[in-house]
Amino acid sequence: MQGTVDGFTYGLVTPVAAFLMAALGAALGLRCTTRSLHATRSCRVGWLALGSLSIGSGVWTMHFVAMTGFTVQETPISYDKPLTFAGLAVAVVMIGIGIFIVGYRGATRMALITGGTITGLGIASMHYLGMAGMRMAAQFAYDTPLVVLSVLIAGCAATGALWAAVTLRGALSGPGASVLMAVAVTGMHYTGMAALDVHLHLPPTLPSDLSAVLPGDRPAEMIGPMLVGPGCFLLLAAVVLLFDPGAVTGEPGPVHRPGRRPGDHLVPRARPRPRNDPHARGRHPRSTAREGTGRARYR
Repeated sequence: MQGTVDGFTYGLVTPVAAFLMAALGAALGLRCTTRSLHATRSCRVGWLALGSLSIGSGVWTMHFVAMTGFTVQETPISYDKPLTFAGLAVAVVMIGIGIFIVGYRGATRMALITGGTITGLGIASMHYLGMAGMRMAAQFAYDTPLVVLSVLIAGCAATGALWAAVTLRGALSGPGASVLMAVAVTGMHYTGMAALDVHLHLPPTLPSDLSAVLPGDRPAEMIGPMLVGPGCFLLLAAVVLLFDPGAVTGEPGPVHRPGRRPGDHLVPRARPRPRNDPHARGRHPRSTAREGTGRARYR
């Protein structure tokens, strides 16, 4: 029996909210990636780790915000916790690998292609692991061409977002890269959902409460609480970026050295002269020659 699938139960509320969550996570993560390019080697790891956690949390949060609008008319839906949180771990690790490549290799063509491809695969892996964690009295089937298209959308848009974040400059470069990454995440999600077919296999005698035959937690009991953690983390990442001046502009801040006062880096310093340079002794070479000639005349 074919199930009646509705991915927009609440209209445009869930797609718009999901897109905004993806854009928020991407904005924080890509800004951390850009900041890492100007950071010292000891600080670079921290910025890239914060960036991977931000993008991964945004992708994961976006998925489950969008899934609140997904229903199958004939059966309720529950979720398996281990697979659900495994999707978060996979997203953070694979996205982390992608942005670490860009952070340490720079904005080279090979680094952007490799990092963007791995980031896109991390987004797609998270999506399909989250779908595998769904529990209902049905069996899933996917349309292979649409699945391939969803992965290509994620990889291409993620590569474009990383390129825009690390190469473009200007007021609109950061928001543009964030929107492009959000397009990658939401476009991949809804393309993957369009590839889904649900085949019901309900028991012959249905109980009054279908939760008796379905393992796992109800969406209302699980999705809300599990979004609190990633949401708080995104807020924390936003606070860290807010109080780092270099993260806003993407430029390195002044480095304080012992023995120097703040603002000394703005004062031009005189270039040292070689020891054998007559100018170093404050005397012009012509005046020195004249003095020598005069002494020779009066001898």
